[in-house]
Amino acid sequence: MPKDIKLAKFAGFCYGVKRAVETAKKLKAENPDKNVFVLGELIHNTDVINELETLGIKTITEVPEVGNGICVVRSHGESPEIIEKIQQAGFTLVDLTCPDVKKVQQKAIELAKDGYYLVIVGKSEHPEVIGIKANAKLWSDKVVVASSVEQLRQYEKEIKSHKRVGVVVQTTQMLSTLNSIVEYLTAISKELHIANTICQSTAMRQAEAKELAQESDLMIVVGSKKSANTSHLAEILKSITKTIHIENDTELKEFKDLILASEKISITAGASTPQNIIEKVVEKIKNIEKEK
Repeated sequence: MPKDIKLAKFAGFCYGVKRAVETAKKLKAENPDKNVFVLGELIHNTDVINELETLGIKTITEVPEVGNGICVVRSHGESPEIIEKIQQAGFTLVDLTCPDVKKVQQKAIELAKDGYYLVIVGKSEHPEVIGIKANAKLWSDKVVVASSVEQLRQYEKEIKSHKRVGVVVQTTQMLSTLNSIVEYLTAISKELHIANTICQSTAMRQAEAKELAQESDLMIVVGSKKSANTSHLAEILKSITKTIHIENDTELKEFKDLILASEKISITAGASTPQNIIEKVVEKIKNIEKEK
């Protein structure tokens, strides 16, 4: 019996990532004689980073004292201090912060300015969260980051003593994480302002994948293990059905028996997964069936 293989509609590049990759390539094409650098990985995908390298777009991990050429701020955004550093080094700055991330930064600044005790729901080590926190910290020192109620408990005394509490969320977070934190804060705060800044693309991707998982024997999530939105996707789906998280088609051979034993397979992918990688995965699954 042929397998039923479905590919999610909301799989692969989101608007912010697509814009960042296309603009970086265009910058190099229009400025062939200039250095084009990206501060940190433009997106969490090794294949894309390698492709950019071959085009002459180099990834740097820190801002040099003196810079020459163009320096791109990636879709995750940066702190105001880093942006200033790029300009002071002498680079032409091109800011490719995702518009949705910019909205979170603005909301965080607004709440910090207005005297709210600010809770950023997200992973403290994630570049997007580091940028959001740095922006808010310019206006207030009452800024904390937590990705669970457990992490937030250490600030309970401070939160209770503060009249107003504001919440913003890393764009790629899970709604369930936000909900549990909001529930906890509702019980301990006097006034609570919540800005649900999970981006539309993440919300739609997660909702669609959950629906697919309910009617699938196996979910395959394609994307980098370093990508927050991809990892969250896999995490959500694991509680619904059998789920594997792979970076590309070469990893499928490890799961051959599982794939052959599954009748209904659905595939989704993170926001930083290119179309050609998704297509290779679909093709390989179809061929695994033929190999039987």
